[in-house]
Order: sequence, then C-alpha cells, then structure tokens
Amino acid sequence: MGPVCTNARQARVKSHRAGQAWKSAARAGRSGQTGGVDSKINRLTVPHLHPTPGYHHVTVVEAGRTAHLAGQCPLDAAGVLVGAGSVLEQTDQVAANALVALRAAGAEPRDVVRSVIYVRSDDRAALAQVWGRLTDSVIGAAFTTASTLLGVSQLGYPGQLVELDLTASLPERPVAETPEED
Repeated sequence: MGPVCTNARQARVKSHRAGQAWKSAARAGRSGQTGGVDSKINRLTVPHLHPTPGYHHVTVVEAGRTAHLAGQCPLDAAGVLVGAGSVLEQTDQVAANALVALRAAGAEPRDVVRSVIYVRSDDRAALAQVWGRLTDSVIGAAFTTASTLLGVSQLGYPGQLVELDLTASLPERPVAETPEED
C-alpha cells in the first residue's frame, strides 16, 4: 500500500500520477484498433495477473454512450426454449439473440466492453464448452474484453442452461445539422 496523503496537494499529486500511470498502461494495452467506437475502447492484459483464455483483465472505455443488454436467453422469436437439454444448442441461440440485440442498439460484437456468462452447471468442462462455443461464434469478438464466466444453480426459464449479459460502447450520435438562418 502507498503512503498516506497528509494534505490536499499531496492527494492531487498522487491522483495525477496514478492517472498518468493508468493512461500510460491503457495506451500500452490498446488492441490496435483505430477509429469509431473501437478507438474509445482500451483492452488491457495486466502483467502481474494470471494469463487469460482470450479475454482482457481490464477494459477502459472513454466516456460516451453505452447499451446494456438484458440477459440473452436461449429462446426463439416466439419465446420457446431452443435446445432443451443441450448446453451447446442453447449457447448458439444465445449468441444469435445477442447479435440481433447488439445490432438493434447500433453496436457490433467488437463494441462489447463487458460480458457475464451464466451456465447452469458446476462442471468446469461444461463451462469451458460454453466459453469455447461463444468465442468461436458470430459474437466471438465480444469476448476479448472484460468477461466473467459463472456456474449457477438456476436460471429464469424452465430448462434454461445459458444466459448472457453484455454491455457495449456505442458510437456518438451524429450532430444534427442546424438550418441556416435567413
């Protein structure tokens, strides 16, 4: 733990230094993408933390608009459960639904800044299967960012085995043109 700040000036200096270090780390961890929403998203793999299976430890997003998707469930457009008893079929449906929801918000999988994956299982192999299926899916780019994979005892719908929560960074709204005055 660092030294305790004894006055407001020391606190400002310490905060400024920490901010500069954070910005430096963020620049070093950029994914190399430029322009659009991607330039606002910095994905960091922290050297002193454990290796990851493809996601980053930290995702830093510059201030802007975000979309918070409701948990994506393995239901078809009529609300019927898809893939009863099959974690992989349900994962495919969840991925397809998430893509539709992202696009409705004006986002793509690469714009995702946070994911939480829920799997109704305490079997690590089942969790790994879901992770692998999602990272190889139509929304695979969403899982290079800060991600959490959880085994849970129950989900909301009878027979549901998988659910996915996503948060995405959205492009800025275009500036509306103002009519010229006469």
